[in-house]
Amino acid sequence: MSNNLDRFKIDLEKLIELGKKLHISMHHTIRPKDIEKQARDAFGDKAKEYLDALPNFYKDYERWYSESIAVLRQLLPDRVDDFIQHYEPARTRKELTYTTYRIRDFLHSTTVTLAGETLVDPSAAVSHFDQQLAIVTAARARFESSLFNIRQMLQADLMDEEIEAAEHLAKYKFIRAAGAVAGVVLERHLAQTCINHEYKVAKKNPTINDFNELLKSNDTIDVPQWRFIQHLGDIRNLCDHSKVPEPTAEQVADLIAGVKKVMKTVF
Repeated sequence: MSNNLDRFKIDLEKLIELGKKLHISMHHTIRPKDIEKQARDAFGDKAKEYLDALPNFYKDYERWYSESIAVLRQLLPDRVDDFIQHYEPARTRKELTYTTYRIRDFLHSTTVTLAGETLVDPSAAVSHFDQQLAIVTAARARFESSLFNIRQMLQADLMDEEIEAAEHLAKYKFIRAAGAVAGVVLERHLAQTCINHEYKVAKKNPTINDFNELLKSNDTIDVPQWRFIQHLGDIRNLCDHSKVPEPTAEQVADLIAGVKKVMKTVF
């Protein structure tokens, strides 16, 4: 699970780094002499090598834009519309001015002139990209504060897949295996619930019963819920121990349905 989070963070950092390079590339497109002078001052003989290594804004921005939206939808969903508005012109736009100019206009190299005088040029898009980059960079801080939520999301997805696997096994009459998988999901969900509430488990290898007791003693679940989970744990034990009577298809169906209910009601 942590590997997925690490990859997510690495991808976000790459996105921010590419955004910074695109920012320089954009300025280089608009005022090449100024940027080339700055590069010579900073890198000397390696200035040309540095500039040649910059991404091409016209070619690479669209990929950065799409990947940024995907990240923002997970980390800063309330900023997605703002991010898009810096790219897309408003549908109600009646004329092209510095106020209404957007990044899409920049990508088309749109310029407005009147009587030989430039009224609007691509530099009008710079502030919009500045804002987009700021929004993506802000996602870094949100990522740090949202690690717990992301971990929860990934674990929930994994447990949903395992429940589907249990249902598939049950469908093809692998009854004991289906119950064992569902039991693992139940135990993991109860363990995560205890972690969420910062309940400490005394045992080194706690069981469903241990988590169930801990949740009841802290009033996270009531007695009917405790008894229901206890019943599910009994079915799970039938599935895990081959020397006890074979679990029935009905029992395992009850276990799978019960685990799905617990995942939705106990947290």
